[in-house]
Amino acid sequence: MKKLVIAILLLSLVTSVFVFAGGQQAEKDDGKYVVGISWDEKSIPLIQAWEDYLIAEAELIGPKNGLDYEFIINVADLDPTRQAANIEDLIQQDVDIILARAKDGAAIGSSIRAAHDAGIPFVVFDRKSLTEEQGDAYIGGDSYLQGRSTAEALAKLLQEKGIKGKVIEVMGDLKDNNAVLRSQALNEVAAERGAFEILTKVPTEWDPQKFLSGITNALQAYPEADSIFLASDFAWSAVQAALETHGRYKKIGEEGHIIMATCDLFPDALIAMENGYIDISTTWDAYLHAKALADVLTKIGTGSDLGFGEEGLLVPGRLVYPETLAGMVNVWSRDYADWTAQ
Repeated sequence: MKKLVIAILLLSLVTSVFVFAGGQQAEKDDGKYVVGISWDEKSIPLIQAWEDYLIAEAELIGPKNGLDYEFIINVADLDPTRQAANIEDLIQQDVDIILARAKDGAAIGSSIRAAHDAGIPFVVFDRKSLTEEQGDAYIGGDSYLQGRSTAEALAKLLQEKGIKGKVIEVMGDLKDNNAVLRSQALNEVAAERGAFEILTKVPTEWDPQKFLSGITNALQAYPEADSIFLASDFAWSAVQAALETHGRYKKIGEEGHIIMATCDLFPDALIAMENGYIDISTTWDAYLHAKALADVLTKIGTGSDLGFGEEGLLVPGRLVYPETLAGMVNVWSRDYADWTAQ
């Protein structure tokens, strides 16, 4: 009798296992292509724009490729340890693919390895893995072409005015490859075109206070400066304050106006361009990044060739002038001007 009871219990256990496994398989066979997204943070509108543009684009192109997208999204709140736990949670949920913007490029490698061990493709976005463990694809902005686009537009504008420009270069954090590449592009254009000379370089480490003090000091030392190249315009309020200190916060066409050539077109800078204070910018283009990302996710999901190698896919921004800004669509800094973190 005891053996019979044990046998029945074992049979019940085995049956339960198969029912559970069958339930999981039913979830995987429901036609959904599940994308797990691990954001490092979500306190800035740029990340929300990436997410919204991505989902909209994926829902547009997915059905055309036989994919019914579903997204599971978590946020690490700038904590690398939490991000690792979040990605492990996505692995346990058996998503079809993982997308991550790494808080720590040196730490993301272990998460990539864990995903690969589970047979899950891993896409790295905006910030590269700094380890030997690389994702199946990397998608980011092309900072070099962004800087070159702005620099060449600046050279053209100065040549049209018939003047040899005198430029203050406001640099980013030189530990950030984005800043290095933008500076490289500016200096190459200066050498190639001969349209301007760089009077001085202002290091900022992406610190708004250093934007303020550095530009203030540079204008004091070089009052003849007629142009400023900003590696990023995210700290526009600090730039404005420095210009106001020297009476140089003037609109395009007004006497004393300094030609402003920027990268990124963050929300405050977009307003400044609309109001006539910024001459040229090249966008850090959330929409184009997301469009490329949706295409890559779809290609991985359908087993198609990505069309690029280990170097990844670098997406250039769009060159913007005050007269072209109003006609542009999907400009994240305008679309999310009133966004607040939830």
